[in-house]
Amino acid sequence: MTPKNIEAYVDAAAAALDLRLRPDHRAGVLRYFALAADFAAVVEAVPLDAHDEPAVHFTPVVRTEPSE
Repeated sequence: MTPKNIEAYVDAAAAALDLRLRPDHRAGVLRYFALAADFAAVVEAVPLDAHDEPAVHFTPVVRTEPSE
C-alpha cells in the first residue's frame, strides 16, 4: 500500500467507526498501519494450495544451538 492509500484507508475506517483520530495520534496510527500492511504482504506472499488448511493447534519449536 502506498502512503496515500494508507491515509485514505485510515480516514475511511475512522469515519465508518465514528472514531475521532486526534492529530497528535495520527502519525503513529499511520505508521502502525503501514507496519501491519507490510506484515500482511509477507503472509500473503506464501503460496497456498486448495488442500492447505489452518493448523488446529500451534506449538512453537524451541530453537536449539547447533553442536560444534
